[in-house]
Amino acid sequence: MKRSSYVALLATLMTASAWGQEVSLYGTTMAQMWKEATPGFSKATFTPATQYLGIDATKLGSDNLSLHLFGWGQKDLGDATGPDGTKSGGYLNYGYLQYRFNQANAEIRAGRFTVNQSTGFEQVDGVSARTDRVNGFTVSGFVGKPVLYKTVDPRDQKDYGFQRDFIFGARLGWRMGRAAEVGLSYLQDGTKAAKDLTFPSPVDYTRKQLGADITITPTSTFDLRGRTVFDVANQRTNTAEQDYTATLKLGSQFAVSGNYVERNFVYLFAGTNLPSLFRQDENDAFRGIGGKLTWMTTASFQMTADYREMHRDSFGDSNRFGGDLRWEFNEKSVLLGMAGHRVIAVDTKFVDPAAPYKSLSYREARVWTLVTKGKFTASLDGIIQQFENGNPFLGKARKVYEGVGSLGYQATSSLKVSGDVSYGTSVMSVHETRGMLKAEYRFGTAKKGGK
Repeated sequence: MKRSSYVALLATLMTASAWGQEVSLYGTTMAQMWKEATPGFSKATFTPATQYLGIDATKLGSDNLSLHLFGWGQKDLGDATGPDGTKSGGYLNYGYLQYRFNQANAEIRAGRFTVNQSTGFEQVDGVSARTDRVNGFTVSGFVGKPVLYKTVDPRDQKDYGFQRDFIFGARLGWRMGRAAEVGLSYLQDGTKAAKDLTFPSPVDYTRKQLGADITITPTSTFDLRGRTVFDVANQRTNTAEQDYTATLKLGSQFAVSGNYVERNFVYLFAGTNLPSLFRQDENDAFRGIGGKLTWMTTASFQMTADYREMHRDSFGDSNRFGGDLRWEFNEKSVLLGMAGHRVIAVDTKFVDPAAPYKSLSYREARVWTLVTKGKFTASLDGIIQQFENGNPFLGKARKVYEGVGSLGYQATSSLKVSGDVSYGTSVMSVHETRGMLKAEYRFGTAKKGGK
């Protein structure tokens, strides 16, 4: 984490404590170690140490005013884990003041915060507000600057911050008791489109999106929820995303659910906060449809069967189907599960259009268990995937597997320590061993049972 982030967190804790207010400090400290041996490359040993730290300070001069901070920092004690060769890093995930009003469930936030509405998940430096109105209406909005992440090579992103100079969003919702809720959202991210720059850029990072979301729960046995997002930039409307899930309970033992999703990357991810993960100029699309059937045969045994059919324009079709079994023993102190799935991806395309289609079909098996005894918890998890022969892109690998074991101890009500060890192999590396030690803690002066 940057030094300024540590200073902000510590200053907040000291200031709130001096005022005699309620302060909660929570965090997680992790120390990891793993070795990689990739054929054709040198061996490497990674030992990153990561610190997550958060503070919630309430009643800051008023029962309605609070401050919330959370960030992380990392230091590599061995080989560098950063893609650009750096051995340290950090980030302030959020840090904002919040004031909650006594009427209409209203609140206002200022600082760095996250927003999740019909058009998606946004991270903003600015101001947001929401309130409930009469007859079931809710209104919310935010304005500020988008939080910008940098890619490894800033030259590939030189227009990113210049285009995304402003972000604004709003949502109008209407609740019909507990039976249903509908919402309409708008998002504008950036004011300088690529075509409007002095020297037009080949990539447009700006967005203008219109979203609609719906939740329908007429009874305790049926639930339908989802959203549709449209890209409305450049005087045309394109579907950026559709994602809907319906669940139906058939008595006390059976439940069936179905899901449909469609995403067009060039419209949905145009101005994503993570351009290193999503290519804004990728003219690709994904569609998927699937379902799941769950049968609670007894109070301690559950069976699930699932199926999913997927299509991606640039890679082709794939189907995944299978099921899993779960047992509970000794009042849920012992959990046991196993699963088996089959993935059929016979004609998978690759980036090179001249390359022939190859199969990425495989079989997958998994077994896991979780045991709780007093203050101790222990778990074992094993997974193996068996690929079909004939795909040169997998190298010599035909089988990949991993086993993970963990042990945890609840030392006090505010402190838990645990450790994990894993061993396995993948297409890119063989004989990979990983270890992690973790401490989770929460301390402070906040009273239990408070808001």
